[in-house]
Amino acid sequence: MNNNTNVEYRQVGDFFIPNLVLPPEEAKVRLGKWGMLHKDYMLKHKKVAVTIMTAEGRFWQYLAEVDKQAQEMFSQLVSEMTKSEGITEQLKAENQMMWIKKMSNIEAQAREIICKELIYV
Repeated sequence: MNNNTNVEYRQVGDFFIPNLVLPPEEAKVRLGKWGMLHKDYMLKHKKVAVTIMTAEGRFWQYLAEVDKQAQEMFSQLVSEMTKSEGITEQLKAENQMMWIKKMSNIEAQAREIICKELIYV
């Protein structure tokens, strides 16, 4: 049986069941930290969206894009915060422990912003 939507059907007993084939999704991309965090969030809290994107063959591309955006955002935030707080290579050379403390604080702030704005939404 075939109708105007070009969907093929198979008969099982008295019923016609569509032969649904998912579109081939591009080879699963390697996700970084951010993509994996977002994937876990989506699988736990956005199951319908995951199902739809998977059926359309775009879930892994979506995760790869989120991962890329988050990496770029992290680099940009760290760079901007480093400049605004006056953390320099000179500080690194003169007082490594202070430099490490300040950079760790900046990176933690950047991670928190990214999680709030990109990952857990």
